Amino acid sequence: MSRALPKYNKRRVGLIGGAAAVALSGAVIAGSALAGESSEDSAASARTLAEPGTISCPDVAPRLPAVPASARAEVDRNLGDLDTQITEANKRLADTVGQGGPNFVQNAILGPLEDKRVAAINRIATAIGRTAERPAGLDALAPCTLDAGGAAEAGGNAGGEGADGEEATAPPAGGAGQGDGQEAGAGAGETGNTGAGTISCPDVAPRLPAVPASARAEVDRNLGDLDTQITEANKRLADTVGQGGPNFVQNAILGPLEDKRVAAINRIATAIGRTAERPAGLDALAACTLTK
Repeated sequence: MSRALPKYNKRRVGLIGGAAAVALSGAVIAGSALAGESSEDSAASARTLAEPGTISCPDVAPRLPAVPASARAEVDRNLGDLDTQITEANKRLADTVGQGGPNFVQNAILGPLEDKRVAAINRIATAIGRTAERPAGLDALAPCTLDAGGAAEAGGNAGGEGADGEEATAPPAGGAGQGDGQEAGAGAGETGNTGAGTISCPDVAPRLPAVPASARAEVDRNLGDLDTQITEANKRLADTVGQGGPNFVQNAILGPLEDKRVAAINRIATAIGRTAERPAGLDALAACTLTK
């Protein structure tokens, strides 16, 4: 009986060892399958993030009326600015691949680009309107679109969504993640948006000349827009605390705010200029600062 016991123990050990081996083999196979699936998913995401597409904007020049000789230089300069803006936006699109959430491209690239285009298009219309009929409806040419798939949704693969749909998250592995001065994920020693301070902008109303009665409603509406823009920018400043690198506030908040203010200020000057002398130098009031 004492000799049978070791044999029984050996048989039991053998059975247990065989079962463990089978279980281990199954786990290895399952793990390999999952790893393969994960690898394929990652590869698909990588392909998406690597294909940002290009930004396409309506061509303004063919939609212009005859340009007076006195306005030609200013019109050409602003048409050149429109081309430069698209080039810079496409560069930023390429530089920020993999950053932000699902609304990153719209909020961080297409939206600010539209604001810049509105300002340039208004300058073109104003230049023509000084000696000829001011062209109408050109603002409809300001919005741009993203051609090719992937970029608008790509950000969703890179990180969680923050305030206003624009996030600054960790950069893709292996890189600094810098794009046009706005980084996703601050590195060592980079404070990003600390949330300190508020945005302060020059007051436009006291700098205006006497406003004709015919322009009062439009001027007041745009003065209200300027106040709303500052309120929204301060809200965004609070909502994005801790995001981005050292240039985040300038590039993601103050820069777009200035573009919006330029457009609103131009509309004010244009409204006054229809029946009185157009005020000059108001664009100097567009830039805002972060006061701490």
